[in-house]
Amino acid sequence: MSSKSNLAAMSIIGVLFFIFGFVTWLNGSLIPFLKAICELNEFEALFVTFAFYIAYTVMALPMSFILQRVGYKNGMAVGLTIMAVGSLIFIPAAISANFIVFLIALFLLGTGLTILQTASNPFVIYIGPTESAAMRISIMGVINKSAGVLAPLLFTAYVLSGVGSLDSLSSIDKGAVASKLIIPYIIMALALSGLAILVKFSSLPELDFEKDKLLGEESIFEFPRAVLGALALFFYVGIEVVAGDTIGLYGQYLGMDNYTVLTSYTMSFMVLGYLVGIFCIPKFISQEKALISSAVLGSLFLVGVVTSSADSYIISKTLWGWSGIGAIPNTVAFVAFLGFANALIWPTIWPLALEGLGKYTAQGSALLIMAIAGGAIIPLLVGKIASASGDMQSTYLVGLVCYAFIFFYATKWHKITKWKSLW
Repeated sequence: MSSKSNLAAMSIIGVLFFIFGFVTWLNGSLIPFLKAICELNEFEALFVTFAFYIAYTVMALPMSFILQRVGYKNGMAVGLTIMAVGSLIFIPAAISANFIVFLIALFLLGTGLTILQTASNPFVIYIGPTESAAMRISIMGVINKSAGVLAPLLFTAYVLSGVGSLDSLSSIDKGAVASKLIIPYIIMALALSGLAILVKFSSLPELDFEKDKLLGEESIFEFPRAVLGALALFFYVGIEVVAGDTIGLYGQYLGMDNYTVLTSYTMSFMVLGYLVGIFCIPKFISQEKALISSAVLGSLFLVGVVTSSADSYIISKTLWGWSGIGAIPNTVAFVAFLGFANALIWPTIWPLALEGLGKYTAQGSALLIMAIAGGAIIPLLVGKIASASGDMQSTYLVGLVCYAFIFFYATKWHKITKWKSLW
């Protein structure tokens, strides 16, 4: 592709990544919101993440077949249309304040995002040299997580403006607050529909991997680096969603005010981490070393979460006064810091896992997208343990298992070409 074509493609994909981020990280505000509106406990509230992220596992392989049939560009238009339908389902969900209908809407949003992610990530990797793919994905990450910073702030400013404490609302007031979701999701549905038309008739080039012939391999499961990369992504997305989507619940658990904006803190540190990737990969640090560093740093921050006090502060009101939330307890700050550690894991695993797949790239991409189910299962596990134990702080230690698997993939497993070489 020419430089001009690269720029046009990156611009369109950049808009898509902004949509990914806005829709995905809005969940961080929806979880404590629906917990109060629908009168749920922590475990039940985290079915928001389950319904959204399980769609990636259920729908990834069907979506890869759609991509093979209609092409990557048309597939992205299909995904945007499905997301528009999911947004419209929020209207009856808000009117009825029915948690099941909310979950159906979230599943449809996740389904549309499945095909978008399956198609768009290979675009970013293969429109330039593979050794700098993590840098390009980091650029997309900045766009994605910037939307993640914005989404909770807009949600709180519009939906919760003048509401006060969600936990003290009457049933009638809760219904009125829930109805405030209708207009934002109508706007979202219109925007997604317009973007689907734009992508359909854009000059975005088509990817074609069918000409790449591989001898001896009959299935994507014969590529250890892809399969193990998917498992690494499973654990990564799990701990990423824990850091981004449970921080609001954690703040609520600790009795903080304006806890619905806390996801913005995690996203802010992720943006900072992506900026490091943009400027340092591959010039100063390789993709493998960036992945190793992320796993180690994430583990250290988790130790900080469980050993820090809720009564001491390292993020002051002066520094974060724009959020209106005041000072941040140390233990909550370390949850936000996980965003920095997590930022470069997705950008570095993708090029390592897809290397050399050729015509199996669509299936490899679908396999990696299926791994996003980690965002459904691991937070739900965290919520179950927290509800059973009554101690949400120590529950974050579950994330050490996630970082351990990522560390081993970064140091050895991504280099494996045959399963017999695993041990």
